Amino acid sequence: MGSMSIPSGVLWGCQTQRSIKNFPIGGPESKMPLPIVHAQALLKKCCAKYNLEKGKLTEEVGRGIIAAADRIMSGDLDAHFPLVIYQTGSGTQTNMNVNEVLSNYAILTLNGTVGSKSPVHPNDHCNMGQSSNDSFPTAMHISCAKVISEVTLVGLRKLLEGLRKKSEEFEGVIKIGRTHCQDATPLTLGQEFSGYAKQVEYGIERVERAMGGLMRLALGGTAVGTGLNTQKGYDAEIAALIAEETGLPFITAPNKFEALAAHDSIVEMSGSLNVVAVSLNKIANDLRLLGSGPRSGLGEISLPENEPGSSIMPGKVNPTQCEAITMVCAQVMGNNTVITVGGAQGHFELNVFKPVMCASLLHSARLIGDAARCFTDNCITGIVANEDRIKELVNSSLMLVTALNPHIGYDAASKIAKNAHKKGISLKESAVESGHLSGEDYDKWIVPDNMVGPK
Repeated sequence: MGSMSIPSGVLWGCQTQRSIKNFPIGGPESKMPLPIVHAQALLKKCCAKYNLEKGKLTEEVGRGIIAAADRIMSGDLDAHFPLVIYQTGSGTQTNMNVNEVLSNYAILTLNGTVGSKSPVHPNDHCNMGQSSNDSFPTAMHISCAKVISEVTLVGLRKLLEGLRKKSEEFEGVIKIGRTHCQDATPLTLGQEFSGYAKQVEYGIERVERAMGGLMRLALGGTAVGTGLNTQKGYDAEIAALIAEETGLPFITAPNKFEALAAHDSIVEMSGSLNVVAVSLNKIANDLRLLGSGPRSGLGEISLPENEPGSSIMPGKVNPTQCEAITMVCAQVMGNNTVITVGGAQGHFELNVFKPVMCASLLHSARLIGDAARCFTDNCITGIVANEDRIKELVNSSLMLVTALNPHIGYDAASKIAKNAHKKGISLKESAVESGHLSGEDYDKWIVPDNMVGPK
């Protein structure tokens, strides 16, 4: 391939420019996520440290690469990474974009000429001992693990704490349960919220388990997993350097062929986030239904009134936080489909959906963490139980009749409930009318407080 002129004022080189020309796909939403770029800079910093220590790089070149990597990780050079997700499936062009910026920035600091590849060469020095096939999946794992640990899990743990507090706050509030969207037997509002808290807790546990797969790094496999152009022990030492740099317990992948050819750990993490999305969607929908009204719905709880809900209906307030987080859930479910399809595209020694898989997982991880935090701050903490309305609905429910089963049997109790509904009378009136029990029996046997747990 011939040379290609580079626009003035940029630090990328011909391979980056060629990718800009060949893949003009999408707008700002299609740009390669910067966490991947920063993760690649981090691993290249660690590789430069290793190669410097082993005498494979001169002090001048090694220190130049390390300083350039630090500058990339700081975010100061973000404008020099213009490529899109939709490029080669191995991420080679983004790998080279990072190599070229590292090279040219290091050259600048050494008073050289940008684009000269001297004294710091993008391939020979910045890419030393690496292939896109092992460095890009390593950057995938680093970037995803960092976002999940710093954003996703932080947000979910905050949501869990908020739900647990509400469960405790509502412990004594007895309400009617609902199954099939129909009246059921009583429970406490605290018990209902404890179910939501447990869903989030299980989700956190799933994500934490899936983190184990992301801790295994492909670096050291080079082109096909054999480790060509590296020396024994390189992979483990590099993983240790990356672990030290990030504070995360990264290790070298025990089998580099699997690490390059399959990205099951990415699929697994996406699946865990998909479960979390399903849980959050259920919780948010329950809350918007429980808070529906305020006068013509269930109205058992009041959600915070954060902003006007209508441009035409004065005083209307909508469950906007519930709507926002359920939209997030829909996006995460869609991203999971992309990742699932991508994970199935491993052909022989290489999966070629790396960029879109990583970008989709980063998107999901960030959305869930941010949405969980936002949902907690702007919805969960401000929920109020409308106890008068809750009592009204409990007392009018026909399913309190279930407490009569041990005393008069299912069939007789069923007739009492149906008669009350048909005639529009109270359950107590129908029970006494049936002749199976007295009013005193009814008051003794039907006590909602005694119906929220086993005897």
